[in-house]
Amino acid sequence: MLIPNLKEAQKRGKQKVLIKDRDYKVTSTQKKLGVGKKYYVKTYGCQMNEHDTENIKAILEDMSFTQTDNYMEADLILLNTCSIRENAHNKAFGMLGRIKNLKNKRPDIIVGLCGCMAQEEVVIKEIMDKYKWLDIVFGTHNIHKLPQILEESIKNKKLEIEVMSIEGDIIENVPVKRDSKYKAWINIMYGCDKFCTYCIVPYTRGKQRSRNPKHIIKEIEDLVKDGYQEVTLLGQNVNAYGKDLEINYGMENLLEDVAKTNIPRIRFVTSHPWDFTDKMIEIIKKYPNIMPYIHLPLQSGSDTILKKMGRRYTKEEYLTLFNKIKEALPYSSITTDIIVGFPEETEADFKETLDVVNKCKFDSAFTFIFSKREGTPAAKMVDHVSLETKNRRLQELNQLVNKYSKLANDKYQDKVVPVLIEGYSEKDESYLMGYTDTMKLVNVRGDSKYIGKIVNVKIEDVKTWSMDGVIVD
Repeated sequence: MLIPNLKEAQKRGKQKVLIKDRDYKVTSTQKKLGVGKKYYVKTYGCQMNEHDTENIKAILEDMSFTQTDNYMEADLILLNTCSIRENAHNKAFGMLGRIKNLKNKRPDIIVGLCGCMAQEEVVIKEIMDKYKWLDIVFGTHNIHKLPQILEESIKNKKLEIEVMSIEGDIIENVPVKRDSKYKAWINIMYGCDKFCTYCIVPYTRGKQRSRNPKHIIKEIEDLVKDGYQEVTLLGQNVNAYGKDLEINYGMENLLEDVAKTNIPRIRFVTSHPWDFTDKMIEIIKKYPNIMPYIHLPLQSGSDTILKKMGRRYTKEEYLTLFNKIKEALPYSSITTDIIVGFPEETEADFKETLDVVNKCKFDSAFTFIFSKREGTPAAKMVDHVSLETKNRRLQELNQLVNKYSKLANDKYQDKVVPVLIEGYSEKDESYLMGYTDTMKLVNVRGDSKYIGKIVNVKIEDVKTWSMDGVIVD
């Protein structure tokens, strides 16, 4: 049994990152564990978690499990969790409460928790105290060891906790079952060394470590052969890609090499303003298959709060970068993340954030009230800002963000734009849905023959969060 340790997770040493391409193994016995059984995986959190789930599903199917979308009929249930905010914690534990009722009726089902929450020492203590009925818990560093963890749990019929608090290596050749036949997530790096004072990710995901560019390009070239239309390059801070490599090769080099694979669409998330270089902007402008969509987290418009957050840039530096991008890529859409109610945020600090929103007029923003994460420096900061004030600020911010989201979408009225049609609309299956190059959601009426293709769409109706259009042949 391996229990996470917060102090160990904080460490950053000089040991070399190992690239392990033979660590994923499934024995003949493990390949039979899922015969005649169904699995269900519920995912919380970011795109990295979504992609981890694609790996988990492939591993389980290597073990002969078959997928179900109904946890009530599953023989194995896994929750792939997120630790970035308290709300994600609460949702996961709430789901465990519902699963416990099922476990009482069907004691033979296997229930597990994995992902970022599993990497938190405080969460594991709670599990060992209140959720002993769970079967397996594993973290972000050892997804590839799931066959062994599962086999041990079945054999010993007791809670198996296998969570490593390590800086991390790079595990290659882990199978993947992609959720889409047309667009794919690609991990280009893991972990983070920024240590923003509010963020738990450096502790749950380990140190910053970049994949070898050859492995990334090979993965994308294979996707091109399989007819994929879009890839999204993933990392906690993609702009820092390559800084830990022993070769002179950075994010701008990777973007250019990926563009040369001729994959029709390339996206990347998430960017940290600190590492967004002029050369990156040049490369994005140079290659039309790098989409003019950039997610650029602001977090706060106040220099005082940015310093407390450990963000390492000022309001003016952020605005300078934003304007550089817009000048080079006037057609681009830029979205952001904003936290309100950080400890001791004053009304003046909050007004500075609103000022940046008014200047940038973001296409959209993910907005949140500050969520205290145990173990981070911000969790120890004195906070006299009332919840009432935080809620009021969030509401005021959202009204402003929504206003600019609608204004940004209004520019598309009656225009013809390229849209990758991904499938049927969840809200109305008489419509197809897809995204523009600038990441705008578009609903269109059309034949299923268009699914998986990039088509021209004339926008006929514009809303705050989506648009309706008609396919133009």
